[in-house]
Amino acid sequence: MELKESVTLQNLMRAFTGECQARSRYAMARECAEREGLHNVAALFRYIAHQEQEHAQVLHGYLRSAGADNVEIRGGYPVDLGTDTRSLLRAAVKYELDEVNTVYPAFARKAAEEGFRDIEQRFSLLAAIEQTHADRLGQFLSLMEQGKLFRDDGSLQWVCLNCGHLLTGPEAPGVCPVCSHAQGYFVRAAMAPFS
Repeated sequence: MELKESVTLQNLMRAFTGECQARSRYAMARECAEREGLHNVAALFRYIAHQEQEHAQVLHGYLRSAGADNVEIRGGYPVDLGTDTRSLLRAAVKYELDEVNTVYPAFARKAAEEGFRDIEQRFSLLAAIEQTHADRLGQFLSLMEQGKLFRDDGSLQWVCLNCGHLLTGPEAPGVCPVCSHAQGYFVRAAMAPFS
């Protein structure tokens, strides 16, 4: 079977569309987090948005290799109705888990059925990455809901995402002693993108 004549091609376009939309939703969520002074959450949304864009580029490569210049699809795509960072995190976790548990497994099964083993594997690998997105987003959401985004019961290491200042204690400072940026720039060092 030719990729251009397959359901897998339509699924590639659905996945491409979904990844592009996720990138845009996370860019808008980042702006919301910044408005609320939650620069650490904004950094997470920026980090994941970049990865969603990379996923879209991988999927676009398959579409190009098939010579697909116009692919008609039907599909439903989520719209973030939340207006605050917490609700946007909650929605993001749900959307990521939908990809992990439903969307990408179905796309992988169809690709296998149609004989596109490389695409089947790529869909499975993307699902695993989306699980890490759900986990990271869920960690930040859980900390927000517990009132522990900037404090902990024990002593731990905090890092300022602006200047890199590290300090240890039960709570992130209200203002960074090095660069004078607000508490919203602090994140647990263990949760920093490059830890």
